[in-house]
Amino acid sequence: MLMKKFLKAYYFMMLPGFIWLFLFTILPMRGILMAFENFSPVRGIFRSPWIGLENFAYMFSMGDVAQVFINTVSIAVGKMTGNLIVPLVFALLLNELKLIRLKRPIQTIVYLPHFLSWVILAGILLDLFGTNGPVNQIRVSLGKESILFFAKPELFPFFIILSDVWKSFGFNAIVYLAALMGINPNLHEAAAIDGCNRFMRIIHVNLPGIKSTIILLATLSLGSVLNAGFDQVFNLYNPLVYSTGDIIDTWVYRIGLQSFQYSLATTVGLLKSVISFALISFSYSLASRFAGYRIF
Repeated sequence: MLMKKFLKAYYFMMLPGFIWLFLFTILPMRGILMAFENFSPVRGIFRSPWIGLENFAYMFSMGDVAQVFINTVSIAVGKMTGNLIVPLVFALLLNELKLIRLKRPIQTIVYLPHFLSWVILAGILLDLFGTNGPVNQIRVSLGKESILFFAKPELFPFFIILSDVWKSFGFNAIVYLAALMGINPNLHEAAAIDGCNRFMRIIHVNLPGIKSTIILLATLSLGSVLNAGFDQVFNLYNPLVYSTGDIIDTWVYRIGLQSFQYSLATTVGLLKSVISFALISFSYSLASRFAGYRIF
């Protein structure tokens, strides 16, 4: 009887979350119908003419869509790689730092960018690398010409990847630091007695000790391979870098809300959602197999 009362209390606590999920996630899914219609805002979703898979055929015939998918995957893979390697290396180095008074300020400093929005960080980056920014002023003082960094298509993806890694690596390192704290200190003492220096202990004790965590984070990141970061790209890109910087989310925004091609934008968004769902399912199956991680 007491257990039932506790369960009712938990259900009431979960109710606002379920209502939010229904209103903002499940209910809007009826908009998927626009991908199979020649949508007209005047007629609405349920009265627009049904055209089946014509939008999909038109989407695959467009060269822009293929380039947008390529840009999205390349930027997302670069972010995934950087956000796995850089936090891992940083956590390993910070874990070896013995001065606690120095360790804590370093952690605080590198965490801070994670809590700033891309609106703020984009403004900072655009000012730093702008025509009259500090970077170009240093170049001019050295006798070199100023460069429009964010107007060069070949440089833009690298700025996106590096700035995202810089923003997130401090926060992402928390998981690795927590895993390193769980390693038995006796293993380090035994390795030191056997003559291992710090570098060898990192290789033969720390890395094997957090191997399951590394595998888990790597496999789970596969599910976000088509999420290259709308807010970041949207605040940094411009028409000059569309060829290498335009991703699925920004393309859907421009085509759907600025060019009013609602059906085409919904079609691309639906394709992305289907592929992302398949990748998430695959990544969780890998996480369950290699790291023993399960949700259900």
